[in-house]
Amino acid sequence: MSDLSNYRKSYEKSELSESNIPEDPINLFNRWFHEAEDFGTNEEVNAMTVSTIGLDGFPKSRVVLLKKFNEEGFTFYTNYNSEKGKAIANNPKVCLSFFWHTMERQVIIKGIAQKTTGAISDNYFESRPDGSKLGAIVSNQSEVVPSREYLEENLKQLEKDFDSMVIPRPEHWGGFLVTPLEVEFWQGRPNRLHDRIRYISQEDFSWKIDRLSP
Repeated sequence: MSDLSNYRKSYEKSELSESNIPEDPINLFNRWFHEAEDFGTNEEVNAMTVSTIGLDGFPKSRVVLLKKFNEEGFTFYTNYNSEKGKAIANNPKVCLSFFWHTMERQVIIKGIAQKTTGAISDNYFESRPDGSKLGAIVSNQSEVVPSREYLEENLKQLEKDFDSMVIPRPEHWGGFLVTPLEVEFWQGRPNRLHDRIRYISQEDFSWKIDRLSP
């Protein structure tokens, strides 16, 4: 057992002011993403936590990699038959979060997830290394397996089966596009008076901007 009550840090690297933010959150996300990338100490700037409501009614979070973002939303790829794939099919309301600790920044995105088109999933799948393609085929993600060796033997067999052949994308594997409805930007500040700016999507496609108490 460990008492962590004395674990503290003073956040003093930056600030977030209404006077220097854009009217839509994608532009601010783009700025923050590339600033974190340029800072150089965030190894996987595109790592994000995806939270879903499972078929058992419990929330569950896991880290995946963001593969694209634009005005339409945020795209990641997964096995549609996985636990998160089934959860999204049952309830498409999801939450994405990014924490760039070296920048003392966090972004939280609430949105609706929907499958990308087959063409978009095909294009991304074709860009992957062959090992990753075969891994997507061999893994029945989230299902119980007898051992690590079971997976490795199946992968070896697939490597023989697809030797010098084009590896097709399995139908159960593809992308999700998360359309943002609410985006919150958190900037650590001294004395726990953190900056929190929230964007909420409006019916006219504009964004309502509010400052939240820390």
